[in-house]
Amino acid sequence: MPKRINRAIELLEQGQPLYYTGGHTGAELSYESGKAMAKTWADYINIGMEHGTFNLAGLGEFMRGLVDGGPTNSGHRTPAVVVELPVDGASEEVIRANAWQIRQILAKGVHGLLLCHAETPGAVKAFVETCRFAFQTIGVGKGLSDGRRGRAGEGTAAPIWGISIEDYFDLADPWPLNPKGELMLGLKIENRRALSNVELSTRVPGIAFAEWGPGDMSHSFGYKTLLRDPYPPELVEARSRVFAACKAAGLAFLDGMTVQNVAQKIAEGVRISGGGNNGEVAKAGRANTKRKMPV
Repeated sequence: MPKRINRAIELLEQGQPLYYTGGHTGAELSYESGKAMAKTWADYINIGMEHGTFNLAGLGEFMRGLVDGGPTNSGHRTPAVVVELPVDGASEEVIRANAWQIRQILAKGVHGLLLCHAETPGAVKAFVETCRFAFQTIGVGKGLSDGRRGRAGEGTAAPIWGISIEDYFDLADPWPLNPKGELMLGLKIENRRALSNVELSTRVPGIAFAEWGPGDMSHSFGYKTLLRDPYPPELVEARSRVFAACKAAGLAFLDGMTVQNVAQKIAEGVRISGGGNNGEVAKAGRANTKRKMPV
């Protein structure tokens, strides 16, 4: 029996690694595709809107399809859905000016957001505050100010979660800042500017996970081609710094895994990865942690 709305958070609380599906572009956002993905093998669905189409109408239909195609194999109403935001985290001012994106995506009933190019702690703080309703007080005065999310979007989001509007107000808050929260917020530390602030950005209350973005990090260090493991020394150092910052802040670290290295990565402490085209990485990882499916 599910203990949470957000299966991804439920698994992290159990100490289990997460395996997601979905790329940076090309998401088919329709009612039919949502219904077809309701029984996905993945622990959450990643929807790339940084480089993919900012299709809010399609996202709403996709979420509705997930509900109608459910429940999931684990008994949850829908799989968790995390959206990569179009806005990047260049500064607090950039986030404030584009907060409408965050509000409108959350209104579709998604379960998490990923801020790309999270370059400054001010941007991360603004990101978290934009996701929170103003009445929430956990963390206020301890690194956060009042929430900036206005009311109205709960009317479309709560039915996707299958709860009342009153309950949605209480639960639509970032975890683990709010232990009862069902929103999972993440950061991409994927360029040298972000890397220089990583120890401060990852300590902003309200963030659940972070990654180092090897593709964009490669570009940031002057490499035109997409580098693969084994990485040159400066990228190895970048990954190590982001990983160490995550450990210090208590965040889950996202990194790529393969069937061949999944056991080593899990032992190292990686907690989130793509699950492979057909879930083969997820299958190997779940076997490694003796996780019985579908839960």
